[in-house]
Amino acid sequence: MRIREAVLEDADGIARVHVDSWRTTYKGIISDSYLDDLSYEQRAENWRRGIGHNILLIAEDANGNIVGFATGGKERTSNYDVDGELYAIYLLQEVQGQRIGSKLMKAITELLKEQGYSSMLVWVLEDNPSKNFYEAHGGERVAEEMIEIGGKEFKEIAYAWSILE
Repeated sequence: MRIREAVLEDADGIARVHVDSWRTTYKGIISDSYLDDLSYEQRAENWRRGIGHNILLIAEDANGNIVGFATGGKERTSNYDVDGELYAIYLLQEVQGQRIGSKLMKAITELLKEQGYSSMLVWVLEDNPSKNFYEAHGGERVAEEMIEIGGKEFKEIAYAWSILE
């Protein structure tokens, strides 16, 4: 397994991980119709536009297939006492539990520190079974807010790290 910075040619692989991980992680939480409507092509186009604007790391398996990604940068709201943000971290279901998420988290944290950030937060749906990952990595629950996905309201939790280590 290798972690590296994403390049434009990775957009399709990142989109596949993004869509597939949403479909497995949020099944039974977010409506099936919403998840079924997620598009590889649309996500790939979004990633093509975004690559190079924030930190974006991918995890590749031994065959060079993208199996996970993480992205981060400046905290987007300035409403919290942190300067950095982990925007997203997603893994294909079949590689979860192999410490790839932990390696991506560490790599994002290191790059944020290199860019001068000293703290960060991440927003996670309260019903996301992976929220324990952030708690296990020392994230402290600092805020909650409601968001809308597919016409339904969900509680989102912010976990923060006041000092990046």
